[in-house]
This record gives sequence, structure tokens and C-alpha cells, in this order.
Amino acid sequence: MTENLRPSGAHSTDQDPTSYPYASSYGTGGTAYNSAAGGYPPPPPYAPTNRRKAKRPVALLAAVAIAAGVIGGGTATLVGQFSGQNSAATGSGGAVNGTTVSQSSKGTVAGVAEAVSPAIVEIGAASSAGKSTGSGVVITEDGEIVTNNHVISGAQQIQVTLSTGKTYTADVVGTDPDKDLALIKLRNASGLKTATLGDSSKVKVGEEVVAIGSPEGLTGTVTSGIVSALDRDVTVAKDDSGSSGQGQGQGRQGGGQEWPFEFGGQQFNGDTGEETTTYKALQTDASLNPGNSGGALINMNGEIIGINSAMYSPSSSSAGSGSSAGSVGLGFAIPVNTLKADLDTLRAGNGS
Repeated sequence: MTENLRPSGAHSTDQDPTSYPYASSYGTGGTAYNSAAGGYPPPPPYAPTNRRKAKRPVALLAAVAIAAGVIGGGTATLVGQFSGQNSAATGSGGAVNGTTVSQSSKGTVAGVAEAVSPAIVEIGAASSAGKSTGSGVVITEDGEIVTNNHVISGAQQIQVTLSTGKTYTADVVGTDPDKDLALIKLRNASGLKTATLGDSSKVKVGEEVVAIGSPEGLTGTVTSGIVSALDRDVTVAKDDSGSSGQGQGQGRQGGGQEWPFEFGGQQFNGDTGEETTTYKALQTDASLNPGNSGGALINMNGEIIGINSAMYSPSSSSAGSGSSAGSVGLGFAIPVNTLKADLDTLRAGNGS
């Protein structure tokens, strides 16, 4: 009594196939159906197999998404990978990936010290008058170093110690006694960490600063404070003829009359001698001591804004004092724009 089913897609040419209703009752396994002549098999009561499988990853993603809300950005990244989305476009993923130690330390004394200290060196200058200790700032990977003229003036031998402890012999490239600046170059150096020179015209009173140098030979000492004044007229000796021939290098052994300078018509820390020069300086209350001269005054972005050059030490201002009392919060630095304007002259081996 039953008819053979037509091939898939075939239909009767003399009757409308839609006139035959689909069966509504199913046998065991859901495969049996009732049909009239020319009818079609009934549709399944559920979505096709491929649509049913598609629901599973969606449910899985929903579960993972809930977990991501609890666990955090790492799971959110997993969700993005599962669904083919770019995790960098998500807010939480981008925030987590963008947080690093250096960024979290930006604007802090610790962050500035970590970034800039490798570019600050200790300079030992030996002359017939003795040995002096100062600091310097590395500005090129092959060993160009900026310092004060009074640190290396009259030196017969210059030895430079990096923050790593490695030592080099250095030669004088150029000096500018009128600006109390000098450029020296390490022998056979390469791949050195360098400092970034900032813009001292943008410095404002009250800005936080960091000073790094080698006071009393203590390499890599970090102090901090603020810029306390601008455009101070500071006068220092041009060469080592000042201070009764004792030299201007800081940290000289046995010296009580170290780092002499003039301000407001008075001399401090010893006799500056006859040959002097005056420049406009940045004033800071960051602690500076003998040995900081030639080192860096740095803003909170890690940029060099000045070369430390003078300090006031009250007890050493009196003649015959045997020791220096150290910093009382009156230090001075040559603005970095003065250095940048003078670099070509220093590199040419000429001075003003």
C-alpha cells in the first residue's frame, strides 16, 4: 500500500505537494512518519546538526566571559582569542599590557635614578697639585662626557669610572673656562648608556629635581629637591690657579678650601683667585657636596637640565678651615641650554 519515495528534490507534476500535510506522529527513534501519496518527509523538530553544535562554543564563551569578569584581564585575553577578537582593542587587556615598572616609576626619584644613573660617571683628575674628584655626564655611546672645566683643569691624567665599576682613561677634547664647561672622551669605549639633554628655558621655580654625582668619591649618590631660583650670577675660577693653587676639583684630599665661588660680591668656600668667570645658574636645594661638580641636575622626566657646578658650605668659607660642612641647600648648576649651545665649540677643541 505504500509508495516508493521520490528522489530528493523531486515532486509530483499533477498535484501541489503543499496540499499534503506533514505527519505529526513519530515512531521509535523519530524516523517513522505517516505520508500521503506525493508527500514529503516531515521536518525534524529541532535545528539541523550544524546549528546545534554552534550553540556549544557560544555557551562556553559565555561561561568564560563570566569568569573573566571575576579573574581579570588575563582571562579576558583568552576570550578575545577564542572569539577571534583582537585583545589589544579591549580596555582591560590594553591597560594590563601597558603597565610596566618604568612607567609606574615615571615622575619619581627612584624612576629617575634608575634611568639616568648609568649615564653619570666619576672623574678622577691627577695633577701636580694633587688629585681631585668630580662627576660627568655621558652624552654619546662612544664616550663623550661633559663636566666642569674646574674638575679637569690642569690635569695630567684623567680616569673615569662608570656606574658599573669599569674604568677608562680619558683625554680632554675641549674646554670653555668662561662657561666652566669641558668635554672629555674615553679611550676605546662603545655602547655606553647616554643621558638625554632637556630644555632649561622651560624650568620653573618649585619644580622637583634630582642630582646625581660622586660626592667625596661616593659614586652614584642620588639626592633630590626643587629648583629654588633661576638666573643666579655665580662666579667661579677659570682654572686651577685659584684658591692658592689648590685647584677647583672637588673632593681633593685634605682640602678645606674646595669648590670656591663668588656670589653677591662675597667669596665662599675659599679664594677664587684672579681669573674668574660669571654665568647665570639654576639654584637648587638638592644636596650637593664636593664631588658633585660636573654631575647632572635632572628633571622628573629624566632629562638633564643643568650641570652641577658650585655649592655653599658655611664652615669652609673661613680661612684655615680643615673640613667642609657639606650642603646646606644652596647649590648651583649651569643651565643645559648653555651646554648645548657650546657643544660644537667644545668638540672642535676650542674655548671662548
